[in-house]
Amino acid sequence: MADAPIKISPGINFRIALGVAVAADILQFAVIPLLGAASPADDFLDVVIGAFLTWLLGWHWEFAPSFLGKLIPGVDLVPFWTLAVANVYRKKKRLAVTEGLGRAEAERNAESESSRS
Repeated sequence: MADAPIKISPGINFRIALGVAVAADILQFAVIPLLGAASPADDFLDVVIGAFLTWLLGWHWEFAPSFLGKLIPGVDLVPFWTLAVANVYRKKKRLAVTEGLGRAEAERNAESESSRS
């Protein structure tokens, strides 16, 4: 029992990712504009947030528009990181439900085949 690896629930990863994404979007909306329009801090924050979210959740295509959208002036006011994490969560939830339904159907088919034998 002591040798078993500690496994972090995916739900915790999504909560952390959402919190980090919201914090990054708030910083980019409220604090970084005070430093100037073309602030290197804004770009640095995008690179760090993108790397952290990819490390935490794995690569998802939703992160690419989030990163690239920040390069267009004015578009960086949209909370792209929060939207990207929310969309990844939605897709994972849908996939889990679909897999669960597929698994339940496979179990029912197995039961019906075993009852016929």
